[in-house]
Amino acid sequence: MKQLWQNCHAATMVGGRYSIIEDAAILTEGRLIQWIGRRAELPAHEVQRRHDLGGAWVTPGLIDCHTHLVFGGDRSAEFEQRLQGVSYAEIAAAGGGIASTVRATREASEDDLLASAIKRARPLLADGVTVLEVKSGYGLDLASERKMLRVARRLGEVLPVTVCATCLSAHALPAEYAGRADAYIELICTEILPALAAEGLVDAVDAFCEHLAFSPAQVERVFQAAQRLGLPVKLHAEQLSSLHGSSLAARYQALSADHLEFMTEEDAIAMAAAGTVAVLLPGAFFVLRETQLPPIEALRKHGVAMALASDLNPGTSPALSLRLMLNMGCTAFRLTPEEALAGVTLNAAKALGLGHTHGSLEAGKVADFVAWDIQRPAELAYWLGGDLPKRIIRHAEEVSCG
Repeated sequence: MKQLWQNCHAATMVGGRYSIIEDAAILTEGRLIQWIGRRAELPAHEVQRRHDLGGAWVTPGLIDCHTHLVFGGDRSAEFEQRLQGVSYAEIAAAGGGIASTVRATREASEDDLLASAIKRARPLLADGVTVLEVKSGYGLDLASERKMLRVARRLGEVLPVTVCATCLSAHALPAEYAGRADAYIELICTEILPALAAEGLVDAVDAFCEHLAFSPAQVERVFQAAQRLGLPVKLHAEQLSSLHGSSLAARYQALSADHLEFMTEEDAIAMAAAGTVAVLLPGAFFVLRETQLPPIEALRKHGVAMALASDLNPGTSPALSLRLMLNMGCTAFRLTPEEALAGVTLNAAKALGLGHTHGSLEAGKVADFVAWDIQRPAELAYWLGGDLPKRIIRHAEEVSCG
């Protein structure tokens, strides 16, 4: 069916810029955009349905390219403890921290994990998110990682959102492998990854490269295993220290390297050459009260595409609003509103390997867009929270995320 969406202005985000079309019209056929341009230049077409967008500003559907949306349990009590002066080490020694999330995730049923994930996903979708990534990494054994990734797949079936599933088994060392990190990496490479890939549960492979997680050499083994399985890679890198994980990711043509507070200009050069996207995560930066800013100027200088994401997780970024990350990307990381919007549209799509189908309003791409009742695109980064009036269109069909 051909549909015409008109009486709007479009921030198409082509080329990572606003690339504005005033008095725009969008012609869709099936799930795709067939034509977009100035309404006065609309070619003659037989249209089955017309939509008046009431002068709205239309952007691509928002994309949250880094979440840990599926997990068991709750860590709000730990948040309160930390504010009362209890150290993370003390919390971990008492069985808290990531170990508590792993324990709760392993104990939860698949249906329970799905129910809690839906509750967290709905606010993101109500913000205009039409594509999101979900990582595993709180199971840390084959059965539990499988359970998490099955939930990720089911989310895309029960909610109006496209879900990309990422295997992050190399997230932390499970208690049963204490002191045997290399053995756990071997388990990931020879058992966990091959099994989950064979079941069609994995779109990409991630790892956490940090002193408190896994070394560059261990991460490289995971990358090599992913490569053998034909899976793209990405990496949590340079969040707390500089191990040049982002350069390692670039050597493996990674889709993205994420966090990056401690990356160097050398890392930025490597990422630019590889086309690896820098995913910035201001939520974790804020919650952890970090002071080391990602080297935004180096990323700009070398032309590294910058994405923004919620990093929704129970420990360091319990963020339920991607649009709030736009403001935090501007205020904390000094992005422009245009860069921030590109960070949750075109560049976020690239970080998921979807740059050819999503992230900008262009003929041939998927018809995911949001019609916002705003005066200019910068408002999306300007307002702190709240529910901006909008109409959300996914696959050329208007959806409700209430």
